[in-house]
Amino acid sequence: MFIKNIYSDSNNKLNDFFKIQQRHSTTCREIIAGFTVFLSMVYSVIVIPNMLGQAGFPKTTVFIATCMISGFGSLLMGLWANLPMAIGCAISLTALIAFNLIISQGLSIPIILGAIFLMGCCFTLISITNIRSFILRNTPMGISQGIGIGIGLFLILIAANSIGLVIKNNQDGLPISLGQFSSFPVIISLIGLAVISGLEKRKIPGGVLIVIITISILGLIFDPKVKYYGLFKLPTIGVNGLSLLFNMDIIGALDPVVLPNLFALIITAIFDATGTIRAVASQANLLDEKNQIINGDKAIISDSISSIFAGILGTSPAAVYIESAAGTAVGGKTGLTAVVVGLLFLLIIFLSPISYLVPAYATAPALMYVGLLMLSNIKKLNFNDLIDTISGLLCGVFILLTCNIVTGIMIGFACLVIGRFCAGEWHKLTLGAILIAVILITFYISGLAIVV
Repeated sequence: MFIKNIYSDSNNKLNDFFKIQQRHSTTCREIIAGFTVFLSMVYSVIVIPNMLGQAGFPKTTVFIATCMISGFGSLLMGLWANLPMAIGCAISLTALIAFNLIISQGLSIPIILGAIFLMGCCFTLISITNIRSFILRNTPMGISQGIGIGIGLFLILIAANSIGLVIKNNQDGLPISLGQFSSFPVIISLIGLAVISGLEKRKIPGGVLIVIITISILGLIFDPKVKYYGLFKLPTIGVNGLSLLFNMDIIGALDPVVLPNLFALIITAIFDATGTIRAVASQANLLDEKNQIINGDKAIISDSISSIFAGILGTSPAAVYIESAAGTAVGGKTGLTAVVVGLLFLLIIFLSPISYLVPAYATAPALMYVGLLMLSNIKKLNFNDLIDTISGLLCGVFILLTCNIVTGIMIGFACLVIGRFCAGEWHKLTLGAILIAVILITFYISGLAIVV
């Protein structure tokens, strides 16, 4: 009886704090939803260190920092915003940072961390003021969707190149060519992608993680390059004395040649956060009578604050994960779902050695899958408005062709403004859209922007 009373009191306190019954849910359902989301997105703590590791980041440090960001961000979302949304390091922005800004453009890790910190600060400021509304009003829907399309294509290219499916063409002709299709990494990755699609179709929780673990085990057995370094390790931010904690070059991030990339990070974060949060909230029926997200401002601020800590700890920017929809699909409606996710991510900090056990061809299927999902933004384009659609598609395509998100956004805005004037639809342009286009074009004409 005593234990039963304790359970009842705890359940009542959880219900009062998270408004579980008010949102027509149960404590058990919320906990199950939390485990479901965790299994759906835990692959990120393997993918993120692998990607940033290729750019020179210490893998163990990134693994721990990524877990901490996922834990902190999800707990903040759950306890403050009371929404069933999990936060983690954004894979799309990680790809941009690792392969574009660092490897291609040669920016240093401290400058990148400074840019991530400033992005989080700017995003937070934008979220608590009317600036966010101004930017959203003046960025056309076509271009906002085009950014997601371009990043999706970029992810697919990165994954395909990492396993040798497509390689740089050193001969005259097209810049890339088919790699060694019969190699073990290529075959196992493509099979893994097909298996992920099948598991996700059947709505099996943790389908992506299952494939990553399975391929890693196969790699450990058949690939001599994959070695076992243990499973458990006490967490430490530093690796061989090289800690990324507070290793930010904020002054360097304010250099004119870096500012376009900082702008791209901010714009992408705004649209990613707004779109993902609305999609998950809509699925969970957490929109008010004005069709606005319940505690939407708190959700976006939770997202932006998490990116500030990402820069401090030394990992990629944070974002609400679309995998949160897996939790709402099984009935998660409150912040208790996010709290469960956050606690689980903090728990797996003690498993950092596994980040060395996972080869690139184990995470490539996950990257391709996420990239393919992002291509669904195409259906959100308004094909009745040809100029807006063409601008968005150009934005996406040139993000891929130039491997530079800023270039894609610039071309998209330039096409939009010129196209509207030529079509006699100048009245559909906002002053803000024209201003953004002029600023971006000026950056490129003046030679301030880095073009790879």
